[in-house]
Amino acid sequence: MDALAERGFVPEMSKEDREHLARSETFAIRLSNIANMVLFAAKVLACVKSGSLAIMASTLDSLLDLLSGFILWFTSFSMQTPNPYQYPIGKKRMQPLGILVFASVMATLGLQIILESVRALISDESEFILTGEQERWVVGIMLSATLVKFLLMIYCRTFSNEIVKAYAQDHFFDVITNVIGLIAALLATYFHDWIDPIGAIILALYTIRTWSLTVLENVNSLVGRSAAPEFLQKLTYLCWNHHKAIKHIDTVRAYTFGSHYFVEVDIVLPADMPLQEAHDIGESLQEKLELLPEIERAFVHLDYEYSHKPEHAQS
Repeated sequence: MDALAERGFVPEMSKEDREHLARSETFAIRLSNIANMVLFAAKVLACVKSGSLAIMASTLDSLLDLLSGFILWFTSFSMQTPNPYQYPIGKKRMQPLGILVFASVMATLGLQIILESVRALISDESEFILTGEQERWVVGIMLSATLVKFLLMIYCRTFSNEIVKAYAQDHFFDVITNVIGLIAALLATYFHDWIDPIGAIILALYTIRTWSLTVLENVNSLVGRSAAPEFLQKLTYLCWNHHKAIKHIDTVRAYTFGSHYFVEVDIVLPADMPLQEAHDIGESLQEKLELLPEIERAFVHLDYEYSHKPEHAQS
């Protein structure tokens, strides 16, 4: 913030370093997507070979990886193709909206897994037992998937990019679901067959809980929730140090607009300042605020006193 206040720009890496880092991050994301597709196909084969509900619930989690990656790609593509006539303030809300729709579908699938598991628990059908060949297939596929996910988790954690870090977290959760699914299937074979549907219920509840938290997070981004006090303090600091003619800061607001913030700032300038000079101060402050990566758009209101009632009284 000091560098932005004093220099008027955010210090960055060199162009070559940025390009090298971007290539590395893109490679990590593509490698994760390819691995997700291959492992999903392998786990579908494990489901067919075993008929295990726990393996099926773990496969559902892999389906989440593929579909969520597709939704993020599609919404990112939509946001990068602006239409200033139909969408004058951009399409930044496409991403949380897509995630909300996707989460609703995934919650429905998770509930279906739970219902099927409950039905298996209360029914008198034949016991769940893996043959020797089925067990070798399931153990080989699930252990291979777990090992690949663990290595990808370690690799993706070496990056600071938020998207790549999200992939690393996702790989970590996949390691957990793969292990739980495999253990539940093996315990059901060697001990009691009810362990398999219980494992499936645990994984389905875990999936529903994870996406419920994601839904709450994206709902907050759509309804215009205020930024954290620490972020507002940074904005206030930046505004106060922008120009020596600024006498007071009346209002600083930042609220979510999709995945970014909208910012409203009211600054007080001398009443006798020429319009041209006041305009230049306000416009340069707006441009400086919009240099911050978290901010989608900034609005700077100029005033000559701060004793009036707040604007937009209805809100």
